[in-house]
Amino acid sequence: MGKQSEIVTSSDDEVYDIELEADILEANRKLALENHSKLKEHGITAIDVMGSVGSGKTSLIKAIVSVLKGVRKIAVIEGDVTTTIDADIIGSEGVPTVQVNTGKECHLDANLIKKALARLKLSELDLIFIENVGNLICPAEFPLGSDKRLVVISVTEGPDMVLKHPMMFHGANSVAINKVDLADAMEVSPSNLKNDISRVNPKATVVSTDCRKMVGIHEVIRSLGLA
Repeated sequence: MGKQSEIVTSSDDEVYDIELEADILEANRKLALENHSKLKEHGITAIDVMGSVGSGKTSLIKAIVSVLKGVRKIAVIEGDVTTTIDADIIGSEGVPTVQVNTGKECHLDANLIKKALARLKLSELDLIFIENVGNLICPAEFPLGSDKRLVVISVTEGPDMVLKHPMMFHGANSVAINKVDLADAMEVSPSNLKNDISRVNPKATVVSTDCRKMVGIHEVIRSLGLA
């Protein structure tokens, strides 16, 4: 993305802000490519897992890790504003975890992932999950160097989240519609959510999941090409 100085605005400050944002995104894109190259050098597949706070990202990753940890060499990078709660949950599966706290930032970026990768023994891994900060807006603009993106959406978020946040789903390879056991109680139709996702991104594979009962977990694994 180049500088967008041709944009007409009533304020020079607004032009500067747009140019600065373009530069930040371009710098992040270059770092993401470096991360991707480093991962490929070590034969590692990386999955960026995105979704709202409470959608069930951590539970889904934990379920996937529990299935794959006997056949894949896995690590997890956990992004959050603060605390190590999610990293501790994933760590209970006996896989290496790195906690990345962003403070006030609402997303991970490629530079943070570069630092996290430096804390892992990449020669001993072949699969890394990156759990992004809970947010359906900011993470979409910041590639991290992953091979694929998995978006998790829960029926508890209501019936309109896909249409309200289409950018998050545009780049998704797979989408998990999570907590489908609560669909009737929430009066939210997983079928309607799937249709919305298909309209926004017809190439995405959509799977209904219930992590507590391991429903759909193997389907998500296959959708990511991990089985």
